[in-house]
Amino acid sequence: HKTPNTIIEWDLSITSKKVVDPNERLSGEVTFVNREKRFGFIRYGDSGTTDMFFHFNELPYGAEVDRGDEVTFSIATDRRKGKDAATNIQISDSRSDEDLVEMRVFSMNLPFAALLSNGYKTLETRNGTMFTPYPEGTKMLLHVGQRMYPDGDRHIEVMKSGGLNDDEIMNLKSLPPGFSKGMAVAIVELGKTFETTLEQRSEPDFQRAVAAFGSDSGMRATEIRRVEYLKRGVKVSGRGGVFKAKVDKNVIPDGWLDTPQKVYSVTV
Repeated sequence: HKTPNTIIEWDLSITSKKVVDPNERLSGEVTFVNREKRFGFIRYGDSGTTDMFFHFNELPYGAEVDRGDEVTFSIATDRRKGKDAATNIQISDSRSDEDLVEMRVFSMNLPFAALLSNGYKTLETRNGTMFTPYPEGTKMLLHVGQRMYPDGDRHIEVMKSGGLNDDEIMNLKSLPPGFSKGMAVAIVELGKTFETTLEQRSEPDFQRAVAAFGSDSGMRATEIRRVEYLKRGVKVSGRGGVFKAKVDKNVIPDGWLDTPQKVYSVTV
């Protein structure tokens, strides 16, 4: 007969289980994350406390966590499974507004996000007007989406037309260690945005600058005047279009924030 609120261990010893107070708030540190299966573990309490399981559904909407992030949470017991899990998780952020900078952000999927970040892709084309409201010199962060863009590897044909070999192409398509999907990885300065014809987009130099054939490119082209990787990748919840995010000033490469960011009256 099992006594309530006890656990029978593998060696048949009995451990008393603390009764869960669902209103108690606890603090801890994320020690493990499995993004594919959307769960992780939180270390909390003293050295004898077992790390607490959590599911991504318990994170704030759109939030992402990584190892080392500090969080607060409550504990709830799954009545069906009889197991405890973290719930109502909030991500702690001890940084003050003085440590942060608000930047505009746009998202691209691989491999094109890497091609742009690595300096190969110097034109970004869209059929929409996403970049049209922003003047030359506008600085934005580049976020890497969670998908791979399905172009059937046609970008490889374009890149090989410029004489690049397979190893060079693979390097240009790859992000550096520590940078991955779901992160803001680079800062870019936009040049002018202009409309193009299919004939213009089909010129070999234009195609290589976009890393796409003319028929696959959007009608509006935006110059990428310069680009540089952030000092480290920053977790950002991606959205469509141009959106805003606050990031630590220390991740911005030197010199990029010397000119204050202008505030534009644009609805995004």
